[in-house]
Parts: sequence; C-alpha cells; structure tokens
Amino acid sequence: MTRERTGWAAEMPALFPALARLEPDRAAYLDTAGRRVEVPRGTVLFRAGDRCHTFLMVLDGTVRVQMTSETGREIVLYRVARGETCIVTTACLLTDAPYGAEAVAETDIDAVALAAGPFHELVARSAAFRDFVFASFGTRLTGMMMLIEEVAFGRIDLRLARFLADRRDAAGGLDITHQALAVELGTAREVVSRQLKEFERRGLVALSRGRIQVPDPAALLALADGR
Repeated sequence: MTRERTGWAAEMPALFPALARLEPDRAAYLDTAGRRVEVPRGTVLFRAGDRCHTFLMVLDGTVRVQMTSETGREIVLYRVARGETCIVTTACLLTDAPYGAEAVAETDIDAVALAAGPFHELVARSAAFRDFVFASFGTRLTGMMMLIEEVAFGRIDLRLARFLADRRDAAGGLDITHQALAVELGTAREVVSRQLKEFERRGLVALSRGRIQVPDPAALLALADGR
C-alpha cells in the first residue's frame, strides 16, 4: 500500500540540484502540488498499457523498469534510483501515450509524486522545471541507447563478465538465478547457463544453486575489456 508523508521540499535541491533554480512561485507550487509517498518493496508501479497519471521523483530506493516480449522474454531497461526520474513516465506524460513497460519497486521507495496536471503546468510555465525534465530525459536516453547497442551488437560473454564483476557483493559473489541474469542482459536463460558453464570450466566462477561466486574478479574484468 502506498502511504503519503509530509515534509519533503527541503530535501529536493540536494537530490535534484536543477530544482534549486526554480522560480519562487513555481517552487511554492511544486511544494504544494507534490505528494511525498512511501511505496513498499515489490509494488508494481505501472504495467504496459496503463495510462500515466503521475511523475515520480525518487528520494530513496530503487525502481526496476523492464519490458516483456510477446514470447515472454524479459529485459531490464534501467533502474530509477535516488535523485532520478523515469524516462518512460516522462515520455508517456509528454505524449499522452500508454506505458510500454513495467516498473516494480525493487526496494521500499520514498518519492515525491506529481500528478499529470501540475506536471504539465510546471513544464509550460517554468523554464527551470522544463530544463530539469528534459535534462533528466536526455541523460536516461543516452543510457538507453548504450543498452540497445550492447544488446544488439555486444558479445554476451563480455557483457556477462562485466555484470558479474561489477555486481558482486562483499562476499565476492552474487545471489542470482540464471533466469534473473538473462533478464538483466536481455537474452535467453539457456544462453546464460551455457556461458556460465564455460566460465566455470575456465575457473572464472563457481556455481551453486542460486549463487555465483567470483573468485577472480580481475580476470573477469580483463575478459570484459577484451584483454
């Protein structure tokens, strides 16, 4: 269940520096129109086909945005973390189009929710807010283009090696299934399993149920970098 809270405006400039340049009357309007909300982990924030009614600015936590094909294959497009906004939401609000992806609260979320009406009011009347929205959109779009390039043209062994090396925990591994890895990388579970077996044969990983240990992350990074 989403729960509303009060008292958020003072935190915004530190997390969203561009909002510090808001005109005083627009800053007051944002303070009044925005609702601080808490969203429990696991909540589906939107699904493909839903209409967009809210612009979310994340104060704490992580939202995972993903797509599912007609054949059931999934891919993680990006994550919205502390001090970020969602490019899919922005696009849907600006074009009045339904969502083409799904968003799930990967952790408990603390955020400011701005309804579509106030969002459009601020975009139309505040240059500073408009700059904030489009700068966030542009930054995220660049990341999306990099993802498309990786999925379309990148070698899966190099991408998998980079993911494992970058995402390992303090114990030197990851608690993740082969299917979850396939979703992260936008490929099939069978492809991931086959590549992990090859990594294991070469001594780059150690596999157990739900756990992938990375004994030599430097070797994985060297592989990812083509060395």
